[in-house]
Amino acid sequence: MYAFIINKMSGNGKGQRVWKRVEKTLDHQQLPFAARFTEGPQHAREIVKDLVKENVKSIIVVGGDGTIHEVANELAYKNISLGIIPAGSGNDFARCLGVPMNYLKALERIIANQTKQVDLLHLGQRYCLTVTGIGLDGQVAKNVNNGAYKKFLNQFRLGGLSYVISLLETLRDYNPTNVHITIDGKDMTFSKVWLVAVANAPNYGGGIMICPDASYDDGFLNLCIVHGIKKWELLRLFPKAYRGKHTTEKHVTFLQGKEVQVISGTPIMVHSDGEQMIESPIHIRIEKDALRVV
Repeated sequence: MYAFIINKMSGNGKGQRVWKRVEKTLDHQQLPFAARFTEGPQHAREIVKDLVKENVKSIIVVGGDGTIHEVANELAYKNISLGIIPAGSGNDFARCLGVPMNYLKALERIIANQTKQVDLLHLGQRYCLTVTGIGLDGQVAKNVNNGAYKKFLNQFRLGGLSYVISLLETLRDYNPTNVHITIDGKDMTFSKVWLVAVANAPNYGGGIMICPDASYDDGFLNLCIVHGIKKWELLRLFPKAYRGKHTTEKHVTFLQGKEVQVISGTPIMVHSDGEQMIESPIHIRIEKDALRVV
């Protein structure tokens, strides 16, 4: 039996619209399923805890990256696969996995049941699927989630623009800081750091290719550090990151390893899969093949 966890509010109501179509398809094909609906933050995790006690082979999320993040955190190292029918504003994890944005094609992929194992970033108290952002982008993610413009833009299928608006808003008052990084036992310090992105996948923020070489199944985490750059230069750099064309910039450093600790001169915001978390310092390690996806 398939179990579906639906966030009706994801994508400003897109979750509800997509689920109605999926449900009709499941009924037409006479596929057995159970459906549960989230009622607020962290509710998806409680639903998963109940579902794992039942005879389900897959738990499928109809929603966005936030709901997927919650479900994946409960399915790590369990013998139940995660399926995705994208219905959010960013859909970054679905994008990096190659999950079709069309609900019928996404459902066909799940029914085909070709599972794969993917890595996760372990942050101590939770796992991250795509990117953990530390610094400017952590603050941007916080402002996106608190901003009314995200819901407004989602109505016109322009949810990705909410990140751009939040970036411009956040830059007005944000100041870079010095950061000490230890990666696989090697210490290094960077001055005037705007952001540190620790990636398990290339993209975040609705399609920004922050670490183009990152892969969800290679057993490594990738770092992108933006440092020693003026505010106007950062704005020039930002459009390049959407295409992954920032890799040759002298103020952008890329690193790869299996374990990293980030300590900043002043506490800076951390987000994981676009969800606001804590402030630095933070310790992150890669966990190979921690999650089964379909």
